[in-house]
Amino acid sequence: MVLGTASGAGKSWLTTALCRYYSNQGLKVAPFKAQNMSNNARVVEGIDGAWGEIGSAQYFQALAARATPEVRMNPLLLKPEADTHSQVVLLGQVHAEFTALPWRGRSEKVWPQIAAALDQLRAENDVVVIEGAGSPAEINLHASDIVNMRVARHAGARCLLVTDIDRGGAFAHLYGTWALLPEDERALIHGFVLNKFRGDASLLAPAPQQLQALTGVPTVATIPMQWHHGLPEEDGVFDDRSTTAGAVHTTVAVVAFPRISNLDEFQPLKNVPGVRLLWVRSPADVAGLKATDWIVLPGSKATAADLAWVRAQGLDRAIAAHAAQGGAVLGVCGGLQMLGEGLIDLAGIDGNGPGLGLLPLVTVFEPAKTVRRTTARFADLQGAWAPLSGVPVSGYEIHHGQTAQHPAMAAKGDIARGVIPGMAWQNPAGNVLGVYLHGLFEDPAVLQALFGQEGAAPVPTLDAVFDGLARTVEECFDAHFLRELLI
Repeated sequence: MVLGTASGAGKSWLTTALCRYYSNQGLKVAPFKAQNMSNNARVVEGIDGAWGEIGSAQYFQALAARATPEVRMNPLLLKPEADTHSQVVLLGQVHAEFTALPWRGRSEKVWPQIAAALDQLRAENDVVVIEGAGSPAEINLHASDIVNMRVARHAGARCLLVTDIDRGGAFAHLYGTWALLPEDERALIHGFVLNKFRGDASLLAPAPQQLQALTGVPTVATIPMQWHHGLPEEDGVFDDRSTTAGAVHTTVAVVAFPRISNLDEFQPLKNVPGVRLLWVRSPADVAGLKATDWIVLPGSKATAADLAWVRAQGLDRAIAAHAAQGGAVLGVCGGLQMLGEGLIDLAGIDGNGPGLGLLPLVTVFEPAKTVRRTTARFADLQGAWAPLSGVPVSGYEIHHGQTAQHPAMAAKGDIARGVIPGMAWQNPAGNVLGVYLHGLFEDPAVLQALFGQEGAAPVPTLDAVFDGLARTVEECFDAHFLRELLI
């Protein structure tokens, strides 16, 4: 099990790396995280043939383990809709009863399903690599814990505790976390890991030795800073450093809403030569965009609230001005809903409100949630998005909203061009496109259509990324220690 001294310490990265490392040893491996709080989700195999949702991190960890991603790998997913409210997804499906329960009242009710999923994965695999959440030393949450040490105790897991040394205070973080754990839980910590180290490792002495004298736990690895490891960030937006080669010909400005979701689908754009990926939160961030540059409204877990935020920042006027000048605008899922004329919520799912009015569409939120993998083909498109004409696409859908032509506007002849039936629409001028399909930019055919040979330029495949992570594990850990973790 990989635990961390704090969020962002490197748990997801190290879990993914260990999944590929042990898989490379010829073992059957599966990842597991009891509870994940993230709006970055993927559609995977569910129970009884139904599609379900899990956190993106466990999706990529499963691929690293050469396993088929499925809902038992992340049995509980919390998708924040506001600062004090999250939608509860249990074994891939929205659970209205648990969503309504207070945090502490939920844990005992969901623990049996969590434990059963973990036990099944342990029975079916040689190795299960478990990821914790936040810190195991959150003593205010210890009594209701279902993701850190309760999981470790249940599985008898051998735990690594990883810390971000680049933030400073790493040894205090390791010691403080260990010291706040009960004695029986301290015994499960088999090694400390220093992550994101920059500099001369010899300067760390004598701190690791002193820490071991205090705790009995050795520091088993020092992992160097991995600026561009190739995995999408689990939470928050990526850094703005461009990894592309050549002069920038297209800026893709993605609006970073407070409740942005599925942002990891834009990671491949960072690898397209000549493309700059920019995260924007104010009109100043999009000032100076050319008509050939894009403004992207991504997915949102709270479409109405995020649209109100867009207006409060003045970004609605900036987006409208860019579109009026012929600039390319793309809306994905929640972003598509924002591009329409209005949001109608009679069921209390998301909220009501006027849209940006760039597409003559209206969205109605329904209690039933669409969760599925989808394959489709674009019809003929015009303008900026014409290169996508006839291109087959595959991806996934996660949405409560159902979108259709605005009836009054359609009666007067103002109709959006449907370019994928019920799933994608374009304005008559051809510069505004809205799609429900997530994962467009993870499709090589889409990248090649939009960016030509530059989009098809060799970029690291996921397998190459995972193997690179495994090599880092081989370089930083003692192989005998990694074998002992399995005994």
